[in-house]
Amino acid sequence: MSLETLKKRSNYLAVAKTGKRAVAKGLVIQKGPALDGALDSGVHLRVGLTVTKKVGNAVERNRVKRRLRTLIRDYLPEMAEPGFDYVVIGRRSALDRPYEALVKDMAYVCRKLKST
Repeated sequence: MSLETLKKRSNYLAVAKTGKRAVAKGLVIQKGPALDGALDSGVHLRVGLTVTKKVGNAVERNRVKRRLRTLIRDYLPEMAEPGFDYVVIGRRSALDRPYEALVKDMAYVCRKLKST
């Protein structure tokens, strides 16, 4: 499945406004219908990643982003539904959480979002 990054703030806000949300210990995922003709351009999955300043200083936020970027690249295309935009929000516990636990968190959240 092809993967594209959300780049505009308006896309993030649209997902937050129109979508559903599921929470796990290491991350939060918001899922909303794809907008801006993403399906017409052949992109099946668009993903945005954000980590707020509440998580920590720049070094800690970047570490969380790197861990989640890898997780998104390796697992989200298999777990996500095509035709939707996803926003992954990193939480502070993602810093110390084992990678396998983050994978389980993502699987749990994606299952929860599919059922709703």
